[in-house]
Amino acid sequence: MFAKSLVLALLPLIAVAAPHQRYRAGAARQARGEVSCTQPQASNGVNVGKAIYILTNDAENAVVAIPIGQDGMLSKGSVAKTGGAGSIAVDAMGQPAVPDPLISQSSLTLVGNSIFAVNAGSNSLSMMAISAEDPTSLSCVGQPVAIPGEFPNTVAASAKNNLACVGTTGALAGISCATFSNKGLGEMDGLRAFDIGQTTPPVGPTNTVSHSFFSADESVLFTTVKGDPAVNNTGFLSVFPVQDAALSKTDVRSSPEGTAVLFGSALIPNDPSSIFVTDASFGAAVLTVGSDGRGQVKGSQAVDGQAATCWVAVSDATKSAFVTDVGVNRVVEMSLDDASIIKELDLSANGDPGLIDLRAAGDFVYALSPGNGTTNAAITVLDTSGGQGSMKQVQHFDLSGLAGKNAQGMAVML
Repeated sequence: MFAKSLVLALLPLIAVAAPHQRYRAGAARQARGEVSCTQPQASNGVNVGKAIYILTNDAENAVVAIPIGQDGMLSKGSVAKTGGAGSIAVDAMGQPAVPDPLISQSSLTLVGNSIFAVNAGSNSLSMMAISAEDPTSLSCVGQPVAIPGEFPNTVAASAKNNLACVGTTGALAGISCATFSNKGLGEMDGLRAFDIGQTTPPVGPTNTVSHSFFSADESVLFTTVKGDPAVNNTGFLSVFPVQDAALSKTDVRSSPEGTAVLFGSALIPNDPSSIFVTDASFGAAVLTVGSDGRGQVKGSQAVDGQAATCWVAVSDATKSAFVTDVGVNRVVEMSLDDASIIKELDLSANGDPGLIDLRAAGDFVYALSPGNGTTNAAITVLDTSGGQGSMKQVQHFDLSGLAGKNAQGMAVML
């Protein structure tokens, strides 16, 4: 019965996402430099988003909301507390695993006018509402809900199913989900365990849960899990179908040949059976996921000189992927067909030690650097309006006063 339902759930797999609606800018920017919710395209025709959001992941956790101007540039934003606590993974020596303390992608995610943010230190999930008048004005919806796992580090949300699913990577690792409404989150269901033998906090970055995300038609939840090549432990791709607006209790797992440390992921537009993934052991790959839920490598590419290629964003404007490395301050643009490299952009002149989470919005890509305690956290803004191979830095936005060395995650409102 499960096999049949899984096949039915996976056949549409990743439906083609509808193109983002474009608008014309009409009103002037607000006094603080914020852009109105009705202005995602400037009068000069440049396509922009409305705001970006990051997680402070501090002891008193919070979400930072930063407005995107009509020119794609960032300006001073606001901070809203989640009601939970952040936390930090440790390295093999037992020291704080910075500047990537959650060792994951998508520690917060956005659906409609709602943001979902993990609280790794209090094992909870917060839901926040975005004001319809001001995309940088956030308010908590209900109370943070307790998670049955430990050290939540990635969250996915489905508007179609009113379902938020969290990946945990501590001593109790796995996936748990809760329904949500305009009144907040319901109770989390039971943990679908990943037996990865971790501790709380986890010892990373290898052998940890990486990234949970829904397919574009929201019928499947994908999760990437890192292996550890040093002990011959191969990572895997987990695929849970959604059945009657609830996540199945059983997944299909596969370790695509040649992959080992699967990390960040992104859906590929106009390709309903493929996803783009990074692999910290070599670079990135395009995976084809069959109707049986098993992934196979369609194309892969090593990134020379990498420390750990871990995060990815796909741009609808360029139809390409952009990947980042926490140990090398550059952005690499790659093909969605076979992961071949289109362009590498050296950003060392801006002083960041490396980059983590990133998102594409219109003609721009935004990439987060948490800094290292000596350098400030910052966001690098890249202009990609010239198409593939055209990326160039147009802003280096200092996050002083908003977020620091524990900053994680990124979501964007389009």
